[in-house]
Amino acid sequence: MDFLDATLLARIQFAFTIAFHIIFPAFSIGLASYLAVLEGLHLKTGRQVYLRLFKYWMKVFAVVFGMGVVSGIVMSYQFGTNWSVFSDRTGPILGPLMGYEVLTAFFLEAGFLGVMLFGMGRVGPRLHYMATLMVAIGTLISAFWILSVNSWMHTPAGFSVNEAGQYVPENWFEVVFNPSFPYRLVHMVLAAYLTTAFAVGAAGAYHLLRDKRNAAARVMFSMALWMAALVTPLQIAAGDLHGLNTFEYQPAKIAAMEGHFATQRGAPLILFGVPDTEAGETKLALEIPRLGSLILTHELDGEVRGLDAFPREDWPNVPIVFYSFRIMIGIGMLMLLVGVVSLWLRYRKLLYDTRAFQRMVLWMGPSGFIAVLAGWITTEVGRQPYTVYGLLRTADSVSPIGAPATMASLLAFVVVYLLVFGMGTWYVLRMLRRPPLPGEEPVASHEPTRVAPAAATAREFDGGAVAQ
Repeated sequence: MDFLDATLLARIQFAFTIAFHIIFPAFSIGLASYLAVLEGLHLKTGRQVYLRLFKYWMKVFAVVFGMGVVSGIVMSYQFGTNWSVFSDRTGPILGPLMGYEVLTAFFLEAGFLGVMLFGMGRVGPRLHYMATLMVAIGTLISAFWILSVNSWMHTPAGFSVNEAGQYVPENWFEVVFNPSFPYRLVHMVLAAYLTTAFAVGAAGAYHLLRDKRNAAARVMFSMALWMAALVTPLQIAAGDLHGLNTFEYQPAKIAAMEGHFATQRGAPLILFGVPDTEAGETKLALEIPRLGSLILTHELDGEVRGLDAFPREDWPNVPIVFYSFRIMIGIGMLMLLVGVVSLWLRYRKLLYDTRAFQRMVLWMGPSGFIAVLAGWITTEVGRQPYTVYGLLRTADSVSPIGAPATMASLLAFVVVYLLVFGMGTWYVLRMLRRPPLPGEEPVASHEPTRVAPAAATAREFDGGAVAQ
């Protein structure tokens, strides 16, 4: 592998910058909806704990949202410098889609973000809540357009090619709602909600481990685990439908994900193994017979195309796709386990008293971010060697720019990103380490605790006011 190859350096640069970028929108999409729920619950119930949690997480949202915007601007820079051929060929389609995102989502978010962040006490509560709702809706609209762009690059539709070799729109409905768009949109939005749920749950677990009577920590711990228990099964179902769609439109990617080099009927499900691209086999495979065909074709003897059905030059990087897919699936199974255990502990009324489980939720805090990155690597590396699947190869998309220039900008990005976003992440973690509600009186504990008589009286308040 030539590390001074301009195309490879451009790919590394884009992968590095978008890996930083993608975790911020994933977090801010979920946080925006979480803030809307908290403020809505406060307006409906009048309970102060929801309002105080809203203020606590609003500060985190402001920092995460800002880092997401800044890291996203860099994408446009790279399209113009490193990927100018790609930009020229796809511009008539992707340009308007990105423009719609700015006009509909970014303007909506920017218009109401100031009211949400600084308007409490200055505008009426209902107007402030509307601003919070608009920000949450804006993040979802942004996801809609960005996923439409990305999906079109995987399953292009509704276009023709003009004399200049550019892809021009013929049917905007088919362009926007291309074959893989609904599956990617649902999969990504649910991933954002799970990412936020486990981050919020970890913050709640951290403060419960320090003080299990903290009412605010109990509320966010409980809400996060309800989300994990309800949304994880939906995400698994959405992932399965997304896989079936990929099996239909990008079968080479599915073959790499499953580690299938040979086309076969009654294909096994390979749980783990070591893909050997040169030998054309997955070594040390731990597999379940016929289950691969059953999942992908709904028939025990269904045919699953392997990589041998495609020209070698059209194969993606099999080991990267194979392992990143298993990381995503493994984390998904752990999320499901946490959700199921939380339901059992909730039924036994031990949710706030099981410290081992709280430590587990604390360690699962980064799991959503890792799963998002692993899923993104699976789908984007699996699209290779194309930028627009089946139409435009990556090697033909890069700018006529030298490797030294690309290397210089890559090193600059690494230094600046580690400095700026490293400090931003450290600041967010510092905020989360602080108790969510200084001054919030504790709730009664299920466990006996030695306390002074005066303090014992104070512990009796608000015993039934915490979400269970």
